[in-house]
Amino acid sequence: MSEKKTCLYDKHLAAGAKMVPFGGFEMPIQYSGITEEHNAVRLACGIFDVSHMGEVEVMGADAERYVQHIFTNDVTDAPIGKIYYGMMLYPDGGTVDDLLVYKMGDNHFFLVINAANIDKDVEWMQTQAAEFDVKVENKSDYYGQIAIQGPKAEAVLARALGLSGEDLAFYTFKVAVAAGVTVIVSRTGYTGEDGFEIYGDHDYIRHAWDALMADEEVLPCGLGCRDTLRFEVGLPLYGNELSAEISPIMAGLGIFVKLDKAEFIGKEAVAQQKAEGVARKIVGIELADHAIPRHGYEVMSDGKVVGTVTTGYKSISTGKSVCMALVDAEVGKLGTTLQVMIHRKPHDGTVVKKRFFEKHYKK
Repeated sequence: MSEKKTCLYDKHLAAGAKMVPFGGFEMPIQYSGITEEHNAVRLACGIFDVSHMGEVEVMGADAERYVQHIFTNDVTDAPIGKIYYGMMLYPDGGTVDDLLVYKMGDNHFFLVINAANIDKDVEWMQTQAAEFDVKVENKSDYYGQIAIQGPKAEAVLARALGLSGEDLAFYTFKVAVAAGVTVIVSRTGYTGEDGFEIYGDHDYIRHAWDALMADEEVLPCGLGCRDTLRFEVGLPLYGNELSAEISPIMAGLGIFVKLDKAEFIGKEAVAQQKAEGVARKIVGIELADHAIPRHGYEVMSDGKVVGTVTTGYKSISTGKSVCMALVDAEVGKLGTTLQVMIHRKPHDGTVVKKRFFEKHYKK
């Protein structure tokens, strides 16, 4: 099956991007280089094509009750303009996907899902909708999306696109008119930095990309640094730190699982995990040397395999070799010494918090 292309595909080629398959799409992995792009987001402003992400609209009299049923977070009486992060779960507590839920209006929600999961998620949502008075509509082919990330993102948004972000608190959004087109502007991010997302039709997204690229403080960024940025601040990637086999409790994301809700799919399973503990959990590991751990490498304790690396890098912002790993819970306590097998050689590491990089903002 050939990879799909986003509405910005030709612009990536024109900008000299190195393209790779990701989530069923042909996507830019880097332009000028992962380190330069990573640092641009940490220090100034980078832009990402995230048009590969999926968008689903849920509308109807039972919209809130339906979202409550399929989503771990609690959207009860949510104010319009609020965004929630959480998961959809299988009955056994495994993760269907992690996603964002936007409260667009009374009886109207907008769900943003991972690119590789679009078909699976939409089928899952539509199956669960059978008992509810709702319409679940896949809008992924309509929307393009750009993420603008970094400490200068708000100024760039205003200067390049004429859109104000100062009225948006973190995890809120607004519907605005830009260049005569209705767009959604949100303030979330997947980098540990301040940032905004713009959702619009393909023509507007192409226009917005050109306007942003013309700004001298903006650097185009690929999926390479998107991964190094999210990883440094302990954010999960579906398929690595969350999956059908990895529940949000195992991933340390229980804060987004509201067990005081009346019900949601998978509630009983994750409640049991919370009460009894889990057999395996996602932890951070900092290596004592500069060997680089990679996805799939074995984690050892006393000569026995106790887990596998889910994501690993030499952190660009800290210079340390670190990874997240799924390990047996009994070796997952902070301060525990473990070994990561790199090229058939054990390298000592210590269990640390998954947030490897802390941003110290100036007041």
